[in-house]
Amino acid sequence: MDDRHMQIGEVAARTELSLRTIRHYEETGLVVPSARSQGGFRLYTETDVQRLMVIRRMKPLGFTLDQMRDLLDATDRLDAEPALEAGEGEALLERVREYEKAANEQVDKLRVQLARAEDFAATLRGRLHPAPAP
Repeated sequence: MDDRHMQIGEVAARTELSLRTIRHYEETGLVVPSARSQGGFRLYTETDVQRLMVIRRMKPLGFTLDQMRDLLDATDRLDAEPALEAGEGEALLERVREYEKAANEQVDKLRVQLARAEDFAATLRGRLHPAPAP
């Protein structure tokens, strides 16, 4: 990965998260800047940006901060420890599978909500622009 450092403003633009949100995720321990400039500015890498993107994608699906932390911990450990102890790697993969299942369930629920919203909008359109009488 690219180890170029970015300031928080660039990260906010790339992730479409506010500075305040990124700072909140830092305060809660979900993401930690990879470095600080001599002036004390937060500096992030591409890996940090990707971590924030995972968080951003989990939020609208209703995952809690604790769930986000748990998933990130599992994926961090899978990525960082090539030689996990017997069964540990499979246990981590199972945690990730559970999050995938939960995400798919939430996506299905959102599809139903979207279909209902589209039906409602169509009903309103019909009231505003009724079909001509025969």
